[in-house]
Amino acid sequence: MSEGTPQELIAALREADAVKYGEFELSHGGTSDYYVDKYLFETDPHCLRLIADAFAERLAGTDAKLAGVALGAVPLVAVTAAELDRPYVIARKQAKEYGTGNRIEGRLEDGEEVVVLEDIATTGQSAVDAVEALRDAGATVNRVLVVVDREEGAEELLAAHDVELESLVTASELLADQE
Repeated sequence: MSEGTPQELIAALREADAVKYGEFELSHGGTSDYYVDKYLFETDPHCLRLIADAFAERLAGTDAKLAGVALGAVPLVAVTAAELDRPYVIARKQAKEYGTGNRIEGRLEDGEEVVVLEDIATTGQSAVDAVEALRDAGATVNRVLVVVDREEGAEELLAAHDVELESLVTASELLADQE
């Protein structure tokens, strides 16, 4: 395992054309003059490898189970779990109304330590929702790893829920020298 530098990941995100400029509506209802297209970087094998390596490097000191927030973080948690050879679970935004009706998919033991992997953090609400769902299912969750922190309140919101946010890159780093 070799952790790529933030500069390597930033270059890969830019090469994948994942950073767009213009006027964009964000999932929380706000607008932004830039957009990070997670589907472009999550479907690019070079980006996926760099992200998996960087996440795996940061998770090497723990044997915590991994959790990915559906749908966006599922490719990230899958490649990271394969890199670390450890199981993972998927946190749905809401329980499905058919089949098992689970909100958490996969095997989760009561009291198990879980680290949430997320693609992009803006306000942090989707990560908080995943943390709460995992905690409701019996997990211990104190940490969220994200590819890009847009630096718009996620760190503070997660801290209010006793969760540490750790990003591979920040929006400031990603946008530096680009505008």
